[in-house]
Amino acid sequence: MFKYFPHTNTDVKEMLEATGAKSLDDLFRDLPEAVKYQGDLDLPEALSEIEIRQKIGELALRNQNLISFRGAGSYDVYTPSVISALTSRQEFLTSYTPYQPEIAQGTLQYIFEFQSMICELTGMDVANASVYDGATATMEAMFMAISQTRRNKVLVSGALNPRVLNVLKTYARFRNVELVILEADDYHTSLASVKAKLDTDVAALIVQNPNYFGVVERMDEIANLIHENKSLLIMNVDPSTLSVLKTPGEIGADIACGDAQTLGIPLNFGGPYVGFMATTEKLLRKLP
Repeated sequence: MFKYFPHTNTDVKEMLEATGAKSLDDLFRDLPEAVKYQGDLDLPEALSEIEIRQKIGELALRNQNLISFRGAGSYDVYTPSVISALTSRQEFLTSYTPYQPEIAQGTLQYIFEFQSMICELTGMDVANASVYDGATATMEAMFMAISQTRRNKVLVSGALNPRVLNVLKTYARFRNVELVILEADDYHTSLASVKAKLDTDVAALIVQNPNYFGVVERMDEIANLIHENKSLLIMNVDPSTLSVLKTPGEIGADIACGDAQTLGIPLNFGGPYVGFMATTEKLLRKLP
């Protein structure tokens, strides 16, 4: 439980003076009387600390814990308790952005280690210091490809997470980017659809692997088709699978991106998590 101390009469008086109000009723004078609660709230007697703990425990026992098999981008992963202990150490609690390197060595260290490990996992040359989430990372990758190829059409696998697709659609709409959604054949990205939609205006193809349905895509064939067209291959990947599956680097992807939630971030009601991006040395200067 958090420590809590109510406002003293002196605190209330000072705050009222600062706001120019004469009383608490005067402070809320802009609110119509009709929306104000009249009378006193019917609250029970105050409980002691131990009674509060018992009460909350009783309420918690009424919850029903069920195992979720859906996933869909958010997974109930195990985080060893030592992680919380490490991240609470003072050297890692320096400023959000290391404006003063001499007092932000903790931040600089974990950013460097994060980038290095993302490169190892993805098999790519360089990685940035993260973006907001996996959907944002995929959007940034799309604009990297558009900037690099100077083309304005992007193919998107029909097996991409719908929430990521919605983010792409939002940004594409206001940047005049043409998004072409490919068919998903037997829960795979349709190779026939890729061949049919490829043309000289295509900047990139965005594929998720494993895809939204949990299926491993036929990435080697897809990569060959895309690169023959001089387009870029963007892979949205689950980093926890890259010790088993072929890495984006091995496949020949130009940009790898995704959400690092599966590396140990709690569900947190769906986010926010942390997005990662990695690419080839050729595209280094395009990384956000």
